[in-house]
Amino acid sequence: MRDYLVIFEKGKDGGWGAYAPDLPGLGVAAETREEVVTLIRDGVRIYIEELRQDGLPIPEPVTTAERISVAA
Repeated sequence: MRDYLVIFEKGKDGGWGAYAPDLPGLGVAAETREEVVTLIRDGVRIYIEELRQDGLPIPEPVTTAERISVAA
């Protein structure tokens, strides 16, 4: 099992987007955060399945994230 970092972004229109930086080209959008979580989870699974079917290497999860605090 591999754990990939997923970035979630709330749009100005209230919708949500998500992408996995270690899996190029994989991104999803939906009206709610719950929907986008389901879509990105399925998307990662399908992405990896297709790489396996094509005999291609599966990218290692290398991206990390950290929040920092700054005076604003």
